[in-house]
Amino acid sequence: MERNLMKGNEALAEAAIRAGCKCFFGYPITPQTELAAYMSKRMHKAGGVFLQAESEIAAINMVLGAASTGVRAMTSSSSPGVSLKSEGISYLAGSDLPAVIINVQRGGPGLGGIQPSQADYWQATKALGHGDFHILVYAPASVQEMVDMVVKSFDRADKYRMPAMILADGLLGQMMEPVSFPEINAEAYDKSSWAANGHQNKREHHIINSLYLKPDELQTSVYERFERYEKIKADETDAELYLTEDCDILLCAYGATARVVKSAVNSAREIGIKAGMFRPKTLWPFPVKEINEACKSAKCLLDVEMSMGQMIDDVKLAINCSKPVHFFGRTGGIIPTPAEILEEIKKIGGAE
Repeated sequence: MERNLMKGNEALAEAAIRAGCKCFFGYPITPQTELAAYMSKRMHKAGGVFLQAESEIAAINMVLGAASTGVRAMTSSSSPGVSLKSEGISYLAGSDLPAVIINVQRGGPGLGGIQPSQADYWQATKALGHGDFHILVYAPASVQEMVDMVVKSFDRADKYRMPAMILADGLLGQMMEPVSFPEINAEAYDKSSWAANGHQNKREHHIINSLYLKPDELQTSVYERFERYEKIKADETDAELYLTEDCDILLCAYGATARVVKSAVNSAREIGIKAGMFRPKTLWPFPVKEINEACKSAKCLLDVEMSMGQMIDDVKLAINCSKPVHFFGRTGGIIPTPAEILEEIKKIGGAE
């Protein structure tokens, strides 16, 4: 299979087009601007629509409008921009509309910096807009996984009629790696029962709406959505388990940080410390079954993030706080090194 050397942001864009994305609406912000720039060159040639909106708020509402017609629609941004999109994402979820959102994270809070970060974990998995809802959240750790997860995001968004997010970071977005684009057979989902795409007087009107003035109707709508979420939790979790069969200490990391952690785990093994790694590929739903399998022999866990510690809460909850969970993190756009993580492993040494 042919492999091409591509920057992460551009590979994301190409994968989206091949997955059938027909509408892209975005706004420039570092470190994801290359994604939008690539779309501006390719979408028209691929029979789609590219539009640079006047703001992030406008972009997400354009996604809502396009998704209402049943076409595959996407937007991309970075941390502060995703915050601006949060109201529109809540409307998408409340309207049961499929769409894909890309967040190539940068340091924060506020304008922060343009370097890589993982400080949007809480936002993506816990509080991406008002109300009772979830979105699917995928965490790639390589450019190839970015490609694969874009395709999966569109498919699962359509299947469950809900937004999906790729939670990447500035490191993955800017790095270049060999990537292949396998033959993409986008799953076909019948949208004829809800898409507002013209009725030609042959069917009833389809109304896309997230407003319920009667409390019991809104409650019923939310209950139905959460029943769907339970099925997703049962069927859609995914994680990588690395050297976990006999590990004394289990390191937990996602995205680009997991690449650094894997090096530290290998170094720990070389000096006789039985370390292993758990890497969630789905952040929502969180891979509860997988982490419990990974830490069967572990005496303790070490959570490593490019933040002050946001995934650590899910790690503790997933194992019912049954084992000690330590934390090591860098923030402000600083990427932890394998040597730093190895020192943390040595400190706790897998001991209880």
